[in-house]
Amino acid sequence: MTEMVTNRLSGIAASPGIAIGKAFRLRQEQYVPGADKAADVQRELTLFREAVERAKQELEQIRSMTEARMGAAKAEIFEAHLMLLEDPDLIDAIIEKIENEGDNAQYALHEVSTVFIEALSAMDNELLRERAADVRDVSGRIMSHLRGIPHASVSAIHEPCVLVAEDLTPSDTAQLNLDYVLGFVTEIGSRTSHSAIMARSLEVPAIVGAGEAAALIETGTPIIMDAVGGTVIVNPTDEELAAYQASKAAYDERRRELRKLLDQPTVSQDGHHVELAANIGSVEDLQKVLENGAEGIGLLRTEFLYMGRSALPSEDEQFQVYKHVLERMKNKPVVIRTLDIGGDKELPYMKLPAESNPFLGLRAVRLCLSRQDLFRTQLRALLRASSFGNLKIMFPMIAVREELLEAKRLLQEEKEKLIGEGTAVSDIIEIGIMIEIPAAALAADHLAKEVDFFSIGTNDLIQYTMAADRMNENVAYLYQPCHPSVLRLIRMVIQAAEKEGKWVGMCGEMAGDETAVPILLGMGLHEFSMSAGSILSTRALIKRLNRREWADYTEQIMAMSSHESILQFVHQKTKE
Repeated sequence: MTEMVTNRLSGIAASPGIAIGKAFRLRQEQYVPGADKAADVQRELTLFREAVERAKQELEQIRSMTEARMGAAKAEIFEAHLMLLEDPDLIDAIIEKIENEGDNAQYALHEVSTVFIEALSAMDNELLRERAADVRDVSGRIMSHLRGIPHASVSAIHEPCVLVAEDLTPSDTAQLNLDYVLGFVTEIGSRTSHSAIMARSLEVPAIVGAGEAAALIETGTPIIMDAVGGTVIVNPTDEELAAYQASKAAYDERRRELRKLLDQPTVSQDGHHVELAANIGSVEDLQKVLENGAEGIGLLRTEFLYMGRSALPSEDEQFQVYKHVLERMKNKPVVIRTLDIGGDKELPYMKLPAESNPFLGLRAVRLCLSRQDLFRTQLRALLRASSFGNLKIMFPMIAVREELLEAKRLLQEEKEKLIGEGTAVSDIIEIGIMIEIPAAALAADHLAKEVDFFSIGTNDLIQYTMAADRMNENVAYLYQPCHPSVLRLIRMVIQAAEKEGKWVGMCGEMAGDETAVPILLGMGLHEFSMSAGSILSTRALIKRLNRREWADYTEQIMAMSSHESILQFVHQKTKE
C-alpha cells in the first residue's frame, strides 16, 4: 500500500453527504496499442464494425436502465453516446485510417479518438471540455470489444466502499450500486460534469477535482469523505474517525428533522411568508419537487424537449408535457420558461450559424423572435395547456422593452387564434420575464409596467455584471453573488416591481445560497426558486430569520464596498 504524504485532500463538493469506509480504486488502464500494419484490411474493418455494434447494444442497455432509474432526462447522455457511434467525423475517420493507411483497428481507433479528446480538452468552454469524457467513454468501450476483454466497470464492486477514480464516465455513474458505493471521489471534474449531475440525482455523496494526490489512494485504505465541506481524509486517526462519525450522525439526523418541514409554509420568524419553488429541467424532476415540499415550480426549463433528438418537438408533444406538469402540481404555480437555446446549449439539427461569442449572440428570446415558426408552436402548446393548472409564462434573455412587446404580441395572436378555433385557454395566465441582463435590471421600472412578474436569473446576471465566465476557473474569483454591484441591481429590480405592484422571484443558484437568502429576504424577494434538494434546508433557515431585522441589515449591507465584507457580516449576524 502506498504511504500518503498528507492525509487531507481538498476537492469540489459536487453532491452533499458524508461517507466513511474503505477505498476502492477503480483502475482505468491507459492502453496504447501497437502500430503494426493490418495483415488483412477487410478483416480489421469487420472487427471494428462488429465492435461498434456491440458497443451500441451495451449502451442501449445502459440507457434503458438509466431511464428506469433516473428518468429520461438523465438518460439523454447515452443518446449522445449512441450518436457518437454513428458520427461520421469520428467513425468514418477511423474507417478511412484503416482503409487508406492500412492501420490495425485498435491503433486507428486510438489515434483518431486521441485527436478528438485532446482537441475537446483544450477548448475554453467547460461543456465542450466535458465532451472529451464522452469520446473517451465511447472509444474505450469499442476498444474493449476489439481486445476481447470486459469493459472496465464499477460492476466489480461487491462490498461497501468509497469509490476513488481519476474520473467517472456517465456509464460508470449510472451503474453505481448504492448498496455498496457509499460515495465517490475523482481526481478531475467539476460541479457541472455528467458524473456530478448524476450523483446529485442519485443523492450519493461526491467530491470531484480532488487532484493528483487522490491517485495515491489504494484499494482498502480507510477514508472519510466530507462532501459538504469538500474534504477527503485518508488514513484518519481514531479522533478524526470519531469526530466524523458524530458529524455523519448529526447530518443524517438533520435530514430527518428537515422532513418534518415538508408540508409547512415558508414563514419567517416574524410571520412573513415567502414562496419556495423548485427549478426543474425535465418531467422526471417532478418527483423530487413533490418529495421536497416545493410550493410551486419557479422555473421549468423547456430545453429538454428539444435536445437529444433529430428534429423539433411538435405542438402536440409539447402540449402533453406541459399539461402533465400542470396537472401533477395540482394548481400550484408553474413558471414555464420559453425556449432558451444558444450560448452553451446547441441544437445540431437547427444548423445555426457559428458565433464567436454565443453567450452574447442569437440565443433565447432573440432566437425565438427570429424563428417565429418554432416560437409560435411553443406558445400554442403552452396556451392549450394553460386550462389544466396555474400556468405562468416567462420569456428569457430580455434586453430591451421592444423584445418583450414583440413576444407578448405573438402570444396574444396565438391566443386569439386558439380561441377562434374553439380551444380552451385560461384567461389568468401571468406573463413575466427573466432579469439576467444588467440592461434589463437598470430598466426594470419601465419593464415592470409590461409584465406581471420578474424572475431574476442570477447565474447569467452575475457573469454579465462581472464580465466573468462562470465556467472559467481562471476568473472564478470574480463570480461573486454578493458583490455590491450585483446586490444593487437585485434591489433595484425588487423596488421597481413593488412600485408597480408586481412580484419578484429568483431562479438562479443564488436563491438557495444560505449566505444570500437572509439578504434577499430583507430586500423583499417574494419567491425563491432552487434545486429541489435545497428547499427544506432553505425553509428551515428562513424560519429562523426575522424579516424586519434583515430589512434593517440590508441598509447596512448596501453601504459595504466588497463581497468579502458582506459575507463576513452575514455570517456574523446569522450566528448571533
